Amino acid sequence: MTTPLVDRVRQRLAGDGSEITPAAVAKAVRSESGGVLADADVLEALHILRQEFVGAGPLEPLLHNPHTTDVLVTAPDQVWVDGRNGLHRTAITFPDDAAVRRLAQRLAVSAGRRLDEASPCVDGWLPGSGVRLHAVLPPVAPDGTCLSLRVLRPAVHNLDTLRALGTFDKPTAHLLRRIVLARLAFLVVGGTGSGKTSLLGALLGCVPREQRIVCVEDAGELRPDHPQFVRLVARPPNVEGAGEITVRELVRQALRMRPDRIVVGEVRGAEVCELLSALNTGHDGGAGTLHANSPAEVPARLEALAALGGLDRQALHSQLGAALHLVLHMRRAPDGTRKLAEIGVFGPDNRVIPAWRPDGWQEAGQQLKELLC
Repeated sequence: MTTPLVDRVRQRLAGDGSEITPAAVAKAVRSESGGVLADADVLEALHILRQEFVGAGPLEPLLHNPHTTDVLVTAPDQVWVDGRNGLHRTAITFPDDAAVRRLAQRLAVSAGRRLDEASPCVDGWLPGSGVRLHAVLPPVAPDGTCLSLRVLRPAVHNLDTLRALGTFDKPTAHLLRRIVLARLAFLVVGGTGSGKTSLLGALLGCVPREQRIVCVEDAGELRPDHPQFVRLVARPPNVEGAGEITVRELVRQALRMRPDRIVVGEVRGAEVCELLSALNTGHDGGAGTLHANSPAEVPARLEALAALGGLDRQALHSQLGAALHLVLHMRRAPDGTRKLAEIGVFGPDNRVIPAWRPDGWQEAGQQLKELLC
């Protein structure tokens, strides 16, 4: 029976105060076992404790899978993974909710956050891993601790690799290159996991080499093949609530760095005001991504974000038409494949009018062709 041994080792490691490494766990198991347990029990205890104290525990193999985008724990016996084949349940389980809670709290500490009864929700980045942590404890999550890990893969694809993956065909790849070379400002929109960042990174790789790109991100995902790509990454506040550097502030800093093109990896707040201002002051060819279910919803989404920055609807629309030209809509199919579903053009009233779809040119097709000239 390994439970008493596990409890003793857990108390020893918790009271030791030193860094918990695989070697430290093994040493604590040897010390607490005292040679009175069978080798099988010691090995089982070592396996349990290494999962509990090192890395992401039993979730670690899922995070190392190159196709994983999300790992979701909704109950001790319900661990889900999202990736190439869509969302599906795994065979991984936890002994009980207390084990899920301990893992969530340990990951929160490594992200510089606190997770307890006084602060039952946490959001942060795991250091050096490109994994975003979100966790909620009871009673906010009445059915048990909920843990979400979002794996952000560096966007290193180019247009040719995306074409090989079936995101679009060869003529469409040529159209996308023309959009970049014409220095049209655009937003890549779509839902979570639809491939927005991958497409944006591929398009930035088409920017002429003599042009300097300054990119602001909440997390460092974009890795385009470009010699003059400069990244600025936002910083969240520390556990005392100090030291935050927002995307909005970094957009202002980017304007002072002699950019030819300004990019915001994900427009999600008041920084939309600075971005639109930048695109209206000579920084042609800017870009970003935006969560939106369809191109038609983009103006309303921008209105809501601009309101966070103190920009009213009329002021937003007075800037929008001159700042942005196109919307590129990515969609994720049920089988997990990601497709470029539509290219839309901002019309005179700032509605987004369809210009291109995979089946051919649409209502605003001629307008797009004129912009490319």
